[in-house]
Amino acid sequence: MTATPDIDAFTRPYWDAAAEGRLLLRRCTACTRAHHYPREFCPHCWSDDVHWERASGRATLYTWSVVHRNDLPPFGDRVPYVAAVVDLPEGPRMMTQVVDVPHGDLRIGMDLEVAFRPEGPDGEIVVPVFGPPDSEG
Repeated sequence: MTATPDIDAFTRPYWDAAAEGRLLLRRCTACTRAHHYPREFCPHCWSDDVHWERASGRATLYTWSVVHRNDLPPFGDRVPYVAAVVDLPEGPRMMTQVVDVPHGDLRIGMDLEVAFRPEGPDGEIVVPVFGPPDSEG
């Protein structure tokens, strides 16, 4: 049992973009609001007039929990890790992991930036995680 996502024809653009180092969101043409996770309709107005859009890759930390025990692969080998919810400037909140930040330095509202981590037995799936902003700008 692994914790990698099921990729289908609809979500393929999201995962392909992640493999190229880009975070995608869905935006509704009818109400103009962005949403995440990817859906074929807008969760705000129910329109099916939605399209893919590249996200900025920036986020602020909304909340987090340091997980000290998880028996599901691959998480058991990563404990402790930070499970988090971040606010994207485009509007959506996103569940993710925070990496490369000491647990004691985590603060609500702190700036974060997307990074991408290979997953799966062969690293064939790349997932977005968030860490400190790139100091090189």
